[in-house]
Amino acid sequence: DDVFLAFQPQQSLLAQTAETSEEDVDTRRALIGRIAEELTTHEVMAEKLLYPALKSHSEAKDIVLEGYQEHHVADLVMKELQELPPSDERWGAKLKVLKENLEHHIEEEEGDMFKTARSILSPQQLEEIGAKMQAMKERVDREPRERT
Repeated sequence: DDVFLAFQPQQSLLAQTAETSEEDVDTRRALIGRIAEELTTHEVMAEKLLYPALKSHSEAKDIVLEGYQEHHVADLVMKELQELPPSDERWGAKLKVLKENLEHHIEEEEGDMFKTARSILSPQQLEEIGAKMQAMKERVDREPRERT
């Protein structure tokens, strides 16, 4: 079992949302809500568990700082998407920017960051972080969600 499996966001939700049209207002609204939930869970796990463990190591510092910034950019675009009517002609373009940004972020995390984590953290540390991530994800999954 890979300790980072709990860390993987749902790329299929992004693909599903990208296939919607301006007329699919309710579907777009529902899907972007689910993506926002997944993104928040991912960011909390990364920023509370993984990033602090890596940041103190010089070989991981730059990629961790970049990860924080990529989360910030994703949050800004997500907020704009949530505030913009899903029927707005700009909505699809903003979604594409969010999707490309998240795909880049996921690629970097699954590549450089996780590789670096495996080389600088002990198996025990990795297992501990993985267990905490899984517990956090399960807790979030059990929490009742507000529906808009």
